[in-house]
This record gives sequence, C-alpha cells and structure tokens, in this order.
Amino acid sequence: MEELNHALFTAINATPASPAWLLQLATFIARDLIAIVPLLIVAMWLWGPRDQVSSQRALVLKTGMALIYALAISWCVGHLLPHPRPFAIGYGYQFLPHAADDSYPSDHGTTIFTFALAFIFWHRLWSGVVLMMAGCAIAWSRVYLGVHWPMDMLGGFLVGLLSCLASHLAWQFYGERMLAVINPLYRALFALPIRKGWTQN
Repeated sequence: MEELNHALFTAINATPASPAWLLQLATFIARDLIAIVPLLIVAMWLWGPRDQVSSQRALVLKTGMALIYALAISWCVGHLLPHPRPFAIGYGYQFLPHAADDSYPSDHGTTIFTFALAFIFWHRLWSGVVLMMAGCAIAWSRVYLGVHWPMDMLGGFLVGLLSCLASHLAWQFYGERMLAVINPLYRALFALPIRKGWTQN
C-alpha cells in the first residue's frame, strides 16, 4: 500500500518544471476553495425559499454534526496512526508552506468530502456531485503541491463516509430536539435582520 501511495504521489506531484499558472491555480484551490463549506452553511441557514428553509436548516445541523464527528475521528486517527507528510521525509517537491505535522487523514479532504457526501445523501444529488468535484480538486491540489499523500485524501473520504453514517443515526435520537432549541435562539439573536427581511424567519 505504501508503494502504491508513493507511486501515485510521484505521478501527481508538481516539479520545478511545472507551469507557473498551474501552480498558482493549485495554490488557490488548496488554500481557498475549502471556504465554500462555511459560506454554504451560513447561506443555507439564513436564506432560501420560505417552504424550504426548515429542511435546509435540518440539513445544516445534520451536516454540522457530521463535520464535528469527522474532525474528531480524523484527530484520533492522526494520533493513533501518525504518518509524516511527503516533504517531512524529503520526498517529492513542496510548493505550499505547511507545518510538518501528521498527514493522515487530510483535514481538508475530511472536511470537503464529509460536506459533499452529506449533500449527496440529504440534499440533492447534483449539489453533492458538484461538491464532490470540488473535493477531488482540493485533493489533487494538495497532493500536486506536495503537502499530502494520495492515501491521506482517501482516508478523508472514508472518515467522511463514517461520519455521515454516525450523524444520520444520531439525528434519529436528538435531531428534532436540537432544531427546537436552536431555532428560538436564532430568532432571538437575529430579531432585527429577520424583522428587516434581511434573513429568513
């Protein structure tokens, strides 16, 4: 498995001869594309068609739970199965500054794949597929720039899958109660924007 990991990394990793524009594009994707996660979460909670707001907020909470589970699992796996990043062992080329901490599973990969899988399972297939494409782009960029192994990204996908399952099971027990608590809190804190029509009630 480690040999396959190294072979895939070598095939994807950029070199000093790689085009500057591609390195810049990969850097943008690796650093900034993950911002789609918090932006979508906020937008889906605050806005949307009146008849869909309730289902959107349930999706936001369910996805948020999955992300919390995912990052907790990722942290545990990283400490139980530490694995150095490629540049930490002098392998390949690095084009993105990064701390030499454990690489498996990728936090970026875990986050975006959890988000994409949540939308595939609980929203609309097309939206999940678009997010999955963004996840694949992030996974490629971070391997291309030399800060992750391909298996780190596969690990993030598997953690995301497990976390969505855990969130779905947990939702059956206390999902509705969470909504019942958070909705009044939101209405109290956002009373002025709601009254002005800037956000949905």
